[in-house]
Amino acid sequence: MENEKKYAVRRIGVLTSGGDAPGMNAAVRAVVRTALYLGIEVVGIRRGWHGLINGDMFRMTAGDVARIINKGGTILYTARSQEFRTKEGRQKAYNNCRLFGLDGLVAIGGDGTFSGALALSSEFPISVVGIPGTIDNDIGCSHYSIGYDTAANTAIEAIDKIRDTMQSHERCSVIEVMGHRAGNLALYVGIATGATAVLIPEEPWDFEAHVAEKIRSARLAGRTHFMVIVAEGATRKSDGSLDDEVGNGSAGAQVADMIRAELGLDPRVTVLGHLQRGGAPSARDRVTATRMGYAAVQALAEGKTNRVIVRQDGGLKDIDMVEGLKLQNGLDEEEKAVLKAMTFSF
Repeated sequence: MENEKKYAVRRIGVLTSGGDAPGMNAAVRAVVRTALYLGIEVVGIRRGWHGLINGDMFRMTAGDVARIINKGGTILYTARSQEFRTKEGRQKAYNNCRLFGLDGLVAIGGDGTFSGALALSSEFPISVVGIPGTIDNDIGCSHYSIGYDTAANTAIEAIDKIRDTMQSHERCSVIEVMGHRAGNLALYVGIATGATAVLIPEEPWDFEAHVAEKIRSARLAGRTHFMVIVAEGATRKSDGSLDDEVGNGSAGAQVADMIRAELGLDPRVTVLGHLQRGGAPSARDRVTATRMGYAAVQALAEGKTNRVIVRQDGGLKDIDMVEGLKLQNGLDEEEKAVLKAMTFSF
């Protein structure tokens, strides 16, 4: 323990907010163990900002985070809070920071979580540091987010199993993966599974060019099973809306309806949904989460605030939260080029 040194914080809180992601527990564990190593007390905040408003907190010890590095989900639970979006709600949250003696907060989640942390620290004297945790990998300031690798591996394993039975029946598979506004997961999984076509939210698509022609080309090459990966937010129109001329329901279901109507195939739709959020985190997510948790506590101990721990250019660093939130998420251009070549209609 390095409690002989004087640090900028004496007691910090840690919370998880927004959608859960595999590796969040590893990050919580790292925050607690690093803080205790430095002689800093840690308070666990249950249910994110909602819990901070309602004082749902407890002192955390090393025992509280024992044997959780391999657990999916989050032991601190997560919830969305409309009340925290209001000045009155944030006032209640800060009052509890004072009541529980919190000098700083580590918030694990996505852009919405960071926006909440920034709003709180802008209005009240509380230091905050964010850790990216979302399976969509859609945080613009960080090249990697906790949970992405595990979610991708989960989707790939499921798709490989679906492919086995679909090949046996010579059917077309439409697999819907998560990604309401970001297609990173669909793009990555599409490359890894050798998909026939991949549809993502960032790029409006045309059924004939991006689905039908690729299926025809594959059939002419002798293949009898076709795999179409669809992000849940994939769109057809430039205004961002799904074309409702054929069918209703999820993006995957609509694509399947078009395949059935235009190509005469009998596709099967599988929506992986929240399956992708669960399960034991991969080695990459465990190590990344641990390193980010360690870095977050170090930042608070050094007196920093309004920082986000990010992975950039192969390493970790903390950057200004205001500047980080300005950055827009972008797809990996190299992955897009690779997918284009792999799904080219020969």
